Amino acid sequence: MPDFTITNMVLIENPETGEVLVQDRVKKYPGIAFPGGHTEKGESIYDSAVREVLEETGYSIRELEPCGFIYWDQADGGKYFTYFYRTHTFSGTLIGETDEGRVFWVRPEDLPGMRLAPNMDKYMKMFSERYSECYCLERAGGYEVIYR
Repeated sequence: MPDFTITNMVLIENPETGEVLVQDRVKKYPGIAFPGGHTEKGESIYDSAVREVLEETGYSIRELEPCGFIYWDQADGGKYFTYFYRTHTFSGTLIGETDEGRVFWVRPEDLPGMRLAPNMDKYMKMFSERYSECYCLERAGGYEVIYR
């Protein structure tokens, strides 16, 4: 039976500085990304985003605004969904680093010049251009990407 995976990613913006929180991932999908991860059994996507951010950054987040989703339709019939949220409401103490990688604040305009995690260019469009959906269909030699 094909895999069906649900993940999340959260853009956290500091309202005082305009900076965004990123993680320099060292495990799966290495490079600069926004915090996030997989849902667990019995957990809503929203709740998984809150949990993942706390685990990876030390911040408790609230008032998450949905920013759409991307789904990857894989050749084996599997589907990989990533749901996107943004917030400017957080509290706690920043963890500088976990086994997932270093966590730090950056100016959004600096992101394109950084070593981004795979597909972050596609993901960032979901936050900046307000698409509601991105569909990625696996084709020979890559993916066809359609934003809506």
